[in-house]
Amino acid sequence: MIIETALRTRQTTEYYFSVKLAEVRNLIANGHDVINLGIGNPDMMPSEETIQALADAALKPQAHGYQSYIGTPSYREAIASYYGRTYGVTLNPAAELLPLIGSKEGITHVSLTFLDPGDEVLVPELGYPAYRAVSQMVGAVVKEYPLLEHEGWQPDWERMESLVSPKTKIIWMNYPHMPTGAPATVPLFERAVAFAKKHRILLCHDNPYSLVLNKKAPISLLAIEGAKEVAIELNSMSKSHNMAGWRMGWLAADKSYIDAVLKIKSNVDSGMFWAMQEAAIVALQNDAEWHQARNAVYQGRLEAAEAFLTSLGCSWDKSQEGMFLWGKLPESVSSAEELVNRLLVEKHVFIAPGFIFGPKGQRYIRLSLCMPKERIWEAVDRLKS
Repeated sequence: MIIETALRTRQTTEYYFSVKLAEVRNLIANGHDVINLGIGNPDMMPSEETIQALADAALKPQAHGYQSYIGTPSYREAIASYYGRTYGVTLNPAAELLPLIGSKEGITHVSLTFLDPGDEVLVPELGYPAYRAVSQMVGAVVKEYPLLEHEGWQPDWERMESLVSPKTKIIWMNYPHMPTGAPATVPLFERAVAFAKKHRILLCHDNPYSLVLNKKAPISLLAIEGAKEVAIELNSMSKSHNMAGWRMGWLAADKSYIDAVLKIKSNVDSGMFWAMQEAAIVALQNDAEWHQARNAVYQGRLEAAEAFLTSLGCSWDKSQEGMFLWGKLPESVSSAEELVNRLLVEKHVFIAPGFIFGPKGQRYIRLSLCMPKERIWEAVDRLKS
């Protein structure tokens, strides 16, 4: 006898990377050397001071009990200080911050907090698949809003006006944008806040890439005047501090939004490991030189990734930021899916097809920079061979 699963399991599919990485593991098990350029999994270490702080804190007896649902006061204060130094944003650490087990968890908590079945959610036609998947899992109706490629993948605000209805509750945004690498700008954020206010929609901004290969000072949506009235910003240390496996993130917003999300979060999980919070406090104090050194490594990898795209005949926008490179396929390539499968089987190189981020990505591929540049150059050599 098999017990039938819930409807939500039939409304979504297994995460693409979960399926594809099983194929990668199978190839490796059979003795093949696979170069994985598909996953944004930082391969560099956190700062030495961060690791030492973790080790020291883990030896203390108080580290191993249950922790507060809202994080330690010192961790929240460190986040607030980081936001002030990095983005020029003032946050009340006691009321306007909620630590999260990574921002992916936050997408779920926000959706459970603000969406009822039948409510509508605006998601970008190219974006992190979790925005769409989680919205569907909670019974919301997903509406894709267009992005204008010829305008640097900015939202098509005129078209978005026609998508809004009395049931629209949330709009998801993410700049620097994944997967296209489109930078964040003050005019973009100003228009987004104005749009959210006009239509009384909660504006949810996901901001994990602002310190990776950024070409200007990083920007937070919450720096825009009046943003806290209508906006929530998710952020994490996964990409910016080489701490993806730590699952350290947070939600920044007005106290009313924090309190609402906490009602859900406190029924779903418990607090973070105290020692990791202590170490995160140290990581958030990494100096500019540490971030510059990390970005110098990514820059070297970017040059190799551009050579990879050149070998495939792809084109790309040089203004991209973040830890990926988004390339447009030449007309000679029939489809991204066919190319990805062929490269994996014949060259043992794995890249991400653009369509997993939305239908508009059918003619694109995405390369991760989370691989030593020597390995990316090796992938280039495999293409040439």
